[in-house]
Amino acid sequence: MAKQSPEIAPPNLDWKPAEGLPREGTTLAAVDLGSNSFHLVIARWTAGRLQVVDRLREPVRLAEGLDETRHIAAPALRRSLECLSRFGQRLKGLSSEDVRAVGTNTLRRAKDTRAFVRKAQAALGFPIEVLPGAEEARLIYLGVAHDLADDGGRRLVIDIGGGSTELVIGERFKPLAAESLSMGCVSFSERYFEDGRLTARNFERAGVAARGELVTLRQRFLELGFEDAVGSSGTANALEAILVAEGLSDSGITRRGLERLEQRLVETGDLAALELEGLTEDRRPVLPGGLAILLAAFRVLGLERMRTSAQALREGLLYDLIGRIHHHDIRDQTIAQLEERYHVDRAQAGRVAETARALLADCHAAWNLELDRTAQFLTWAARLHEVGLAIRHSGYHKHGAYLLENSDLPGFSADDQRFLALLVRSHRRKLTANQFAEAAPLHARQGLHMAVLLRLAVLLNRDRGATPLPTLVLSPARSQLRLRFPDGWLAAHPLALADLGEEAALLDDIGFRLDFR
Repeated sequence: MAKQSPEIAPPNLDWKPAEGLPREGTTLAAVDLGSNSFHLVIARWTAGRLQVVDRLREPVRLAEGLDETRHIAAPALRRSLECLSRFGQRLKGLSSEDVRAVGTNTLRRAKDTRAFVRKAQAALGFPIEVLPGAEEARLIYLGVAHDLADDGGRRLVIDIGGGSTELVIGERFKPLAAESLSMGCVSFSERYFEDGRLTARNFERAGVAARGELVTLRQRFLELGFEDAVGSSGTANALEAILVAEGLSDSGITRRGLERLEQRLVETGDLAALELEGLTEDRRPVLPGGLAILLAAFRVLGLERMRTSAQALREGLLYDLIGRIHHHDIRDQTIAQLEERYHVDRAQAGRVAETARALLADCHAAWNLELDRTAQFLTWAARLHEVGLAIRHSGYHKHGAYLLENSDLPGFSADDQRFLALLVRSHRRKLTANQFAEAAPLHARQGLHMAVLLRLAVLLNRDRGATPLPTLVLSPARSQLRLRFPDGWLAAHPLALADLGEEAALLDDIGFRLDFR
């Protein structure tokens, strides 16, 4: 089994900027609410690298706690909250900027995720994001890439979690293709190995199902090609430990070793009676499902051997945090790529963003808006508010929202992606009082005021830079904003006057008063 290093190797210079690194001694933490286990890793930035100072893991079995209606059952909820409360105690004293907590497949699937997250955040003491599958895959790859020698080769990373399997092909620190499949060691063990029955028929059923998922990416992944295969997270590391301990592999994971292990399980017939060197009791219930999925991947993708990595999602989260700390935020790169892909008028987008930030500076205190975070989202929404023009002008705000809601946006959580789409949707035309009701709680509270600022920024820049903007005096109140223009300016700009009148009427419909003169 691959040895886990107490230190996480420093980022490659191609990945990190040359300046703005975390302060020496900065402590960072990542919390992974996986479908099988919850993990906490704490690391300190010292001498140009992340040094792990603590790890905690608890087999919560969240995926097992989903009932037939896809609601999280009471026992799984209790286990989750008790675990997160213990994690929260360990995280005392850290700031929210230095901790990132994420949920994965089970929370993507559950129908009561919003209610669960509220309780989970209260127990942990920090915000929790639910990652889209593609974002989970990106972060896994980031973690694995920093664990391996930078040989410049193209590698395949396979991460089998409790409820999903992520597959990524990448070079160095850049993923080239990423997929998240809805199959995991918990879900497959429950579905195909009920009551621990280890039969050839059950392995065949599980294998057929897994191959059916994998075949959808087979052609694209084989066309891209890869020189190396790496398994990450619990399933791969557990299987390697068993194969080596049982003499089925000298090192790493081999196709022959997996096939012999499957035969060993079938010969035993009963999971409870299974005796294997290297098999831990917490891994036992999910072993057959994980084995069936990995063996299917070997067969579909033509693998004969795989090595393992001790790093995965948690470490990827830490490196992503470092990026955000020193202003190398992958989300900014994502926005820039969308601007390029959809031929956004960047000059106009920049003017709108600048105006939105200027309005925010005068309003954030009265409206209780967190300045830095709000400025960030307003800037992103401003840069993308015209992205829907790539489809057509009529209803372009709706087209833009659709594009953002249904695209892979590296770096963005599911909630943040939906909120960004909502802001773009809300920047023009009719606005409703409950426009942000379905957003995450923080977004829901701040969304309406942010939409007002974005709408005004767009309106004030309608002439697309033909004339400079006037100096405004803003007087914000709870559900009110008063604008004062220089004497004679509105009279000299009748279009702006008409637009402001129309906007005031639209905002009045939702109980917000816009006063201007």
